[in-house]
Amino acid sequence: MRNIELKARVADWDAVREIAKKIATEYLGVERQVDTYFHCAQGRLKLREIDGKQAQLVWYDRVDQQSPKTSDYNLVPVLDPETLKSILTTALGVRAVVDKRREIFLVENVRIHLDEVAGLGQFIEFEVVLGRDADEELGHAAIKRLREKFSIADSALISGSYGELVIGARETP
Repeated sequence: MRNIELKARVADWDAVREIAKKIATEYLGVERQVDTYFHCAQGRLKLREIDGKQAQLVWYDRVDQQSPKTSDYNLVPVLDPETLKSILTTALGVRAVVDKRREIFLVENVRIHLDEVAGLGQFIEFEVVLGRDADEELGHAAIKRLREKFSIADSALISGSYGELVIGARETP
């Protein structure tokens, strides 16, 4: 599976929420997600636990860059997240834990995530799943349109994952 995403810090949370509400073709609700990132040889590996939903093991690989980035990823449903977390913690070690409140809007085939990340702040993320209905060219065009609608400056863009931001915050005195 593949997607294209763009992530940025949010300066005016209320304004961003209003824009998302106004342009959304569908509202998908709010989730609390806890992502436990594990050490791995290539890409990123995380266990995503979502309140009230089935957990997922997620592996993805992408280049860290501030512009829209393409990810290759795999998702595996997890029936026993506590046992899997224990095994992966013992075998690989935990890199970071990201606790976030995610509000999800859909604009055609683009998911807009409004994320409040514990210890880091507020972010917006655009995600286009590539496949039958969207190729890379259409995905990049959709993200460009949304970036303009939300007036996202280059200085707000994030190159890595929330996991890297948590690690960076931990290492900064």
